[in-house]
Amino acid sequence: MLIDLLMIAAGLVVLYYGGDFLITGAVRIARQFKISPFVIGATVIGFGTSAPELAVSVLASFQGSPELALGNVIGSNIANVGLVLGLTALVSPLCIAEKRLRDESIPLLGATFLILGLAWNLQLSRVNGAVLILLLAAYIWRNLSKKEDSIFEVEEDERLFPEGGMGIQVLLIVVGLIMLVLGAHWLVKGAASIARSFGISEWFIGISIVAVGTSLPEIVSSIIAAKRGHAEMAIGNVFGSNIFNILMVLGVAASIKPLHIQEPIHPDLVVTTVLTCLLIILIRLEHQLSKRDGAILLICYFSYIGMKAGGIF
Repeated sequence: MLIDLLMIAAGLVVLYYGGDFLITGAVRIARQFKISPFVIGATVIGFGTSAPELAVSVLASFQGSPELALGNVIGSNIANVGLVLGLTALVSPLCIAEKRLRDESIPLLGATFLILGLAWNLQLSRVNGAVLILLLAAYIWRNLSKKEDSIFEVEEDERLFPEGGMGIQVLLIVVGLIMLVLGAHWLVKGAASIARSFGISEWFIGISIVAVGTSLPEIVSSIIAAKRGHAEMAIGNVFGSNIFNILMVLGVAASIKPLHIQEPIHPDLVVTTVLTCLLIILIRLEHQLSKRDGAILLICYFSYIGMKAGGIF
């Protein structure tokens, strides 16, 4: 028990500093290349926090577990919207410019409805995978080709790290991402071990502790970004992560081996689509994600988990 508690404590510490390193490096790169906070969140941070999902789905594809490969992505996208942005908005309301929301919601909604259509027949072919990867390349090019006036100021927190050159900033991002993944792993391992010692079922551990654990990198990075005044970076993180999950993770997994699903996943596909649309509607109503909106998203997420646990769908 003591070792598990120490592992949880160490995981929390590593998560915090990993998120701090990641946001510091990302902000400096955005400032240097005049990239908006939303775009840096949707590309650098979104890609990085999707790395665990990529590893899980690619391994599942190799091992002939298509349900895990697709379920990992759908479950992660639902958690990113309901859990990550819900918690982040409760900590700090997230504002985003109307024009940016209008422009950036198109790729998110497009990718979400695309996977709804492609996976509705319970399979993803290699051709589907190739199309998703091509769309991913177009999405990355679209974002990184945009240049904007830098709106970042040097923050007090950033002075803890040497400014250095581009290499230092990339190192901060890489180390931050590694720490986020490692910290999440330690926390989940310790918490799951304690839960098992109290006789809690593996299923409940899976849909609660493990599910939250895989979203911890997004949660920590988004909350730190929001607390440091980079709300668009926090929103961009989730937008980008969900797009990368669909286009990159499923694109690569399906290209390796066609995914033929044997379980009814239609309710989950509908939930991720409806929740994504709800997110866009909530932001458009007030041009921000308020604490009330955060509570709504959290209620939706835990209602979904509750229905899954209860076998409703």
